[in-house]
Amino acid sequence: MQQLSDVMRREFITVAPEDTLGEVAQRMVDLNVGSVIVKDFGRLIGILTERDLLKAMAGRVHTSDARVREWMTAEPVTASPTTPVEEAAQTMLERGFRHLPVIDRDEVVGVVSLRRVVAAMQGATTV
Repeated sequence: MQQLSDVMRREFITVAPEDTLGEVAQRMVDLNVGSVIVKDFGRLIGILTERDLLKAMAGRVHTSDARVREWMTAEPVTASPTTPVEEAAQTMLERGFRHLPVIDRDEVVGVVSLRRVVAAMQGATTV
């Protein structure tokens, strides 16, 4: 049985709650990622995803003025590296998430996407 440690992305972007949406969106595009981890004083306080950015754009916010803290999902649901991929998929589908921070000893060690979890469940060799 595969665990999240087998499929999670260990390289992820960390941003601050006061960063602007424009700055963060550009970093996400440059690094081809769908979510960023939001930390304040080294502590996980949220996650900002492509979906959050779309909501902001639909609301016609000015990306140079809008701050991450205003659009992030605060206190996100997390999983551990030993969480089975099936359990993570169930959590993500039930809660409507596409990205899940992976935490070990109160530290973010990775991020997993629903796409990677489903691919792992289907036995894909490249996720």
